[in-house]
Amino acid sequence: MLRLAGVSHAYDGRTVLRDVTLDLAEHRIGVIGANGSGKSTLARTLNGLVLPDTGRVSLGEWDTRRHAKQVRRRVGFVFSDAANQIIMPTVAEDVEIGLRSLRLGREETARRVDEVLERYGLSDHRDHPGHLLSGGQKQLLALASVLVTGPEILVCDEPTTLLDLRNTRMVHRTLAGLDQRVVLFTHDLDLLPDFDRVLVMAEGRVAFDGAPDDAVSFYTKLMDQADGA
Repeated sequence: MLRLAGVSHAYDGRTVLRDVTLDLAEHRIGVIGANGSGKSTLARTLNGLVLPDTGRVSLGEWDTRRHAKQVRRRVGFVFSDAANQIIMPTVAEDVEIGLRSLRLGREETARRVDEVLERYGLSDHRDHPGHLLSGGQKQLLALASVLVTGPEILVCDEPTTLLDLRNTRMVHRTLAGLDQRVVLFTHDLDLLPDFDRVLVMAEGRVAFDGAPDDAVSFYTKLMDQADGA
């Protein structure tokens, strides 16, 4: 289970997370909040991309400060802009690079690459440059490149922000069909109704923690208050 205990963090003296304590055990957890609420920093603490100034983030016996490699093997991370994760000359190579640290051997590596490309409809593009894919295909490639390593948990930071409605739905269906636990940070409230739990971030704290409908209602009222409605 992912656990945060008293996590706080600041950038250049500006506090963005304030004493956040959470146990993240459910299969599908959503996190929403306005820009500047701290949710992107929170996302990055979950696999050690950001280390908290105070407090602890842990997965079982491992914490992100002392066991970054072990945690990152089990907690995959997908960015909002897939281009940040597409770094190799071809689609197949981009999937393969994540497996190198596992030292699986040539045959097993090739099998896993072929399997994940087939699963996400990318087989016909295996030898194409990733940056030439459509927006939705790029996001599927980013997902495939993480999922091929077999993480237990997938953290997604605004994975549909740059996508149109059709591709947003495609990514949503893909996430819904995963065996892995998913922690989804999003502005798209329509993605949340079937989630087990939704958190609302505000001013660096968890302002609400509950069922999707209740969380969306709380968040909507919070935004109305901010707008003076």
